Amino acid sequence: MISTFSCVKSYEDQSYSGLKRSCLRRKVLFEDPHFPATDDSLYYKGTPGPTVRWKRPKDICDDPRLFVDGISSHDLHQGQVGNCWFVAACSSLASREALWQKVIPDWKEQEWDPEKPDAYAGIFHFQFWRFGEWVDVVIDDRLPTVNNQLIYCHSNSRNEFWCALVEKAYAKLAGCYQALDGGNTADALVDFTGGVSEPIDLTEGDFANDEAKRNQLFERVLKVHSRGGLISASIKAVTAADMEARLACGLVKGHAYAVTDVRKVRLGHGLLAFFKSEKLDMIRLRNPWGEREWNGPWSDTSQEWKKVSKSEREKMGVTVQDDGEFWMTFEDVCRYFTDIIKCRLINTSYLSVHKTWEEVQLRGAWTRHENPKQNRSGGCINHKDTFFQNPQYIFEVKKPEDEVLICIQQRPKRSTRGEGKGENLAIGFDIYKVEENRQYRMHSLQHKAASSIYINSRSVFLRTEQPEGRYVIIPTTFEPGHTGEFLLRVFTDVPSNCRELRLDEPPRTCWSSLCGYPQQVTQVHVLRAAGLKGSPTGANSYVIIKCEGEKVRSAVQKGTSAPEYDVKGVFYRKKLTQPITVQVWNRRVLKDEFLGQVCLKTTPDDLQALHTLHLQDRSRQPRDLPGTIAVCILSSASLTAV
Repeated sequence: MISTFSCVKSYEDQSYSGLKRSCLRRKVLFEDPHFPATDDSLYYKGTPGPTVRWKRPKDICDDPRLFVDGISSHDLHQGQVGNCWFVAACSSLASREALWQKVIPDWKEQEWDPEKPDAYAGIFHFQFWRFGEWVDVVIDDRLPTVNNQLIYCHSNSRNEFWCALVEKAYAKLAGCYQALDGGNTADALVDFTGGVSEPIDLTEGDFANDEAKRNQLFERVLKVHSRGGLISASIKAVTAADMEARLACGLVKGHAYAVTDVRKVRLGHGLLAFFKSEKLDMIRLRNPWGEREWNGPWSDTSQEWKKVSKSEREKMGVTVQDDGEFWMTFEDVCRYFTDIIKCRLINTSYLSVHKTWEEVQLRGAWTRHENPKQNRSGGCINHKDTFFQNPQYIFEVKKPEDEVLICIQQRPKRSTRGEGKGENLAIGFDIYKVEENRQYRMHSLQHKAASSIYINSRSVFLRTEQPEGRYVIIPTTFEPGHTGEFLLRVFTDVPSNCRELRLDEPPRTCWSSLCGYPQQVTQVHVLRAAGLKGSPTGANSYVIIKCEGEKVRSAVQKGTSAPEYDVKGVFYRKKLTQPITVQVWNRRVLKDEFLGQVCLKTTPDDLQALHTLHLQDRSRQPRDLPGTIAVCILSSASLTAV
């Protein structure tokens, strides 16, 4: 069970069951006032072409059905609107029963029943994941036609309507049918699953020529496919003339293909094939047009299939017909395609045998304000004066190293007749490794741990490995001053305690006059030690930074007399006469051993000075002990200096 299959919210407060009951009681067919059968539901700009007539399925054919002989990726054909991206996503969806039954809920109840014509009310509902929640979209069954033919997505069977109805519900979410022209497969895959999409640029990664990288990518693609995720592939169109241009190999540029199978194919015949165990990495793709296939190696009629036994071919479902579906080796996929999109389902169920992720979802917004302390639209790092005014989120990696998945999604903009298609902002995010005890917003640059690309896509995704510690994510628009809402999703192996940082500095309270208020902020960065006393194999050492009753402790560095700690603490100090102490300890089985300490006296103008200091004992008259420690100190009377 995937956590994204949570409670569902009615879109525009339309209750499917309530509306259907009302229609049946009044013996009328439903007409949707929110998405009427008019040109406003077709176009947001321009004038219509041929006269479109909205017709119900019973007026288009005899014996209409939601499904004819079940649901299949072969059902779909792209119509007049340029939404191959959506049709490709539908093709992928059709191959996943658990997923399409979420998008098409109660499908048996929604199916036409010829024996009970009075039970039909001309109303359907479909569910999509939008901006952190599942929404239930109600539509009527009136579909746009010209000459009694569906003009948009349609099925092989004239009396099968599931894909046309799903497309209508999706067009309603977007504002109109025209809004589906030239979209993004990654967005549709996320909307169908609640997963996260990871785009991969095959050209930039040079996967065609780097066998090791290609093999690694294939294993990741195979894992996403085997765990129920959805995948698509495309070839970039650089110019308008390139769009939907057919290459000599049969593939089409600027066009989204659904990946319908991923497998290692056994070569050879009979028992010999099992003993040789020679396998080929292969992918099956489908053109949403339902025709025009790849004509290179392993195409439907190629000689290569003689290398595969008949039983293996049957298992793979190899057919020799121009149905738009074909096999390719993964090497050829990397050579001819430019992009792959993997939409992985993030498993957060503790009952699963597969890896379980901890997910945090946080909603935020880029907002403008004249006061820099309240402005939250600072733009990317290129705008150094305003960058730290952006929203900030802190999270923790609690294992020595952990894989972290981060996705930021901007709220989709609905197309309107007056304003046209809503354009995405260029968005992205940076991740900084910060002090182990940070509680307030960042105000100066720290070590950049990772960063995403900046792109005018609805969502941006990053997968990164990070060592134990505390991190701050700063999501931004590329340019300052741009506003919009976003959803931040963070996935880690163990709970990350991810939350927004709202305060710039410690708040003043009624206790501040009694207990005092910080006069200075000090950041202590312990980099490394050298020459430590320890066993012949080196000490298992760690450091503790102490200041006014607060402690920050590093991870243990095992078996070395020259450990790299790279640990930071930030302290808001009330008693400036009290020194900050950095102690070095050796981890022992029974009792840890004190190896030495340094006492740091800081001034407000200590600006990132690097000090290499001798370790000393804890006596009143300190004496030097073996070893030195390298420490950077930054102090300021301004509490928003770090």
